[in-house]
Amino acid sequence: MSMSVGQVARLAGVTVRTLHHYDELGLLCPSERTRAGYRRYTDADLLRLQQVLLYRELGFALEEIAVILDDPQVDEMTHLRRQHELLRGRAERLSRMIAAVERAMEAVTSGVALSAEERLEVFGSFRPEDHQAEVERRWGHTEQYAQSRRRVASHTKADWLEIKAEAAAITQDLVAVCKAGLDPGGQEAMDVAERHRAHVSRWFYDCDHDMHRCLGELYATDPRFTRTYDDLLPGLAAYFRLAIDANAAHRAR
Repeated sequence: MSMSVGQVARLAGVTVRTLHHYDELGLLCPSERTRAGYRRYTDADLLRLQQVLLYRELGFALEEIAVILDDPQVDEMTHLRRQHELLRGRAERLSRMIAAVERAMEAVTSGVALSAEERLEVFGSFRPEDHQAEVERRWGHTEQYAQSRRRVASHTKADWLEIKAEAAAITQDLVAVCKAGLDPGGQEAMDVAERHRAHVSRWFYDCDHDMHRCLGELYATDPRFTRTYDDLLPGLAAYFRLAIDANAAHRAR
């Protein structure tokens, strides 16, 4: 069965005008026409449209897409592998950006005392001040917020680089224990949780075990934090919360 241009537009989430434009460029020409001249798209046309839209999402120009898709040496699986690799690269970049947002929200970094060059080296393109309004709205009334602002304002570039390295090591070990299938209530997982609590207390604000439980809940319930952990390993945010809870209960004995 073939489909009309309107049906294809609704299915693909594009406009009829876009499909007409693709046809005019020779990028996606419907394989069939009715006697009245109306466009009809076959399954093969829909597969090509899928490729066009994927490459567009990846930032390719229409002219580039036409050359890529019309290469007789490249089959559909090759296109999919290429797109998969490009999408994975984008996902990794987004994951790093989300991790930077997480660090900034934890640290309440609006008072970072670094030069422009140092800020770029430490945070990349991430701007902590862009999130200050939300941070103040959620935690501005707490003592931890005030304490974090004081400490963060005194951190040097060397401090921030050490913070990043320390946090990365903790996260790496968290992934390892979770990946190994170890009990989140076991000693190894609890040790990682305790290191994380000590990290927060050392660099940002005094984080007792009750406060650490609150952080664990935030990681598991706020989609932005959850995504940061789960992009590293599916289910990691929930696992971390269980390890934090277990560690808090263990230390309270």
